[in-house]
Amino acid sequence: MIQDIAPHKLHNPYLPNAVPVNNSFVMIFKNGEILAFNGKDGYTFPTAGELPDALLAELIYLFRVDEESYFLLPVGDEEPDLSMLTDRYSFLNVRALNDDGAGRYRAFAAHTAKHLMDWYRDTRFCGRCGTKTVHSEKERAKVCPNCGYTMYPRIMPAVIVGVRNGDRLLITKYNRGFAHNALIAGFTEIGETLEETVAREVMEEAGIKVKNITYYKSQPWGTANDLLAGFYCDVDGDDTVHLDDQELKYAEWLKAEDIVFQPGNISLTNEMMKKFAIDHGVDTSY
Repeated sequence: MIQDIAPHKLHNPYLPNAVPVNNSFVMIFKNGEILAFNGKDGYTFPTAGELPDALLAELIYLFRVDEESYFLLPVGDEEPDLSMLTDRYSFLNVRALNDDGAGRYRAFAAHTAKHLMDWYRDTRFCGRCGTKTVHSEKERAKVCPNCGYTMYPRIMPAVIVGVRNGDRLLITKYNRGFAHNALIAGFTEIGETLEETVAREVMEEAGIKVKNITYYKSQPWGTANDLLAGFYCDVDGDDTVHLDDQELKYAEWLKAEDIVFQPGNISLTNEMMKKFAIDHGVDTSY
C-alpha cells in the first residue's frame, strides 16, 4: 500500500523552528494537483534552492522522510509566480501518483502533504469568529488570536468493506471519480462505531445485511483526508443486490478468478481484493 515505504520512514513531529536548506523539497499544490517531475528514479519535487527568497519566507515545515525534509508553499490569496519551475516540473494529479518502485516513498510524501495542505488552506481563518489564525508555537495547530480557538489537523475515519458470499466477493464501481473496481466504502458518521458504519454502508449502497464483521488493517489516505479502516464481513441472508445508483455504477458478486484488480499496489481496497483472491487459490502476481 502507499504507506509501505520501508526501509524509508516518515518522521512527522512538528518542528516550528525548522528552516529549509537548498535540497529541501517544497510541495506546491494547485487545484488538487502537485508540482512534480516523474523521472527514472521516481518522483521529485521543487527544492528550496530553486525558489526566490520571497517564497522561501512563506514555507511551512511538514515532515521528514529519512533525512529528506519537506516544506509546504501554502495556498494564499494570490497565485505565486512559478515560472522559474515550469521548465522542469508540471502539475500532476496526486491520486495518480502510484509509484510501485523505489520511489514509492515520495508518492506517499505527496499524499501526506496533500492532507496537510488541505488543512492549512481550510484553517486560515477562525471558524468561530472569522479572525485570521496564527501558527501554534508548540504543536501542529492553528490558533485564533482573538477567541483562542485551537484547530488541529483533521482526520476523517472511513471504512473499506470486503463483503463475502462464500467464494464470491461484492465488487463495485463508482458512478464518478474513479474508473476501476472497488469495494463498498464510506465515512463514519457522528455517534457511530466503525462496525456500525460497515453495516450501514453495505445496506445503503447494496441493500444487503451483513454479519461476522472483522477488522483487517488500516491505511492513511491523505488525498481525501482519511484514515481508512478495512473490514471483511459475510452476507447475512438474502444476497440480492439493491443498487444505490446515485453512488455506484454497479455492484456484483464475483468469484476470485473473475476479479479485475486496480492498477498498482497502493490502495487498501486493492490489497483486500487480492487477499480474497489469494485465499481462494488465485495467483495475483500478474
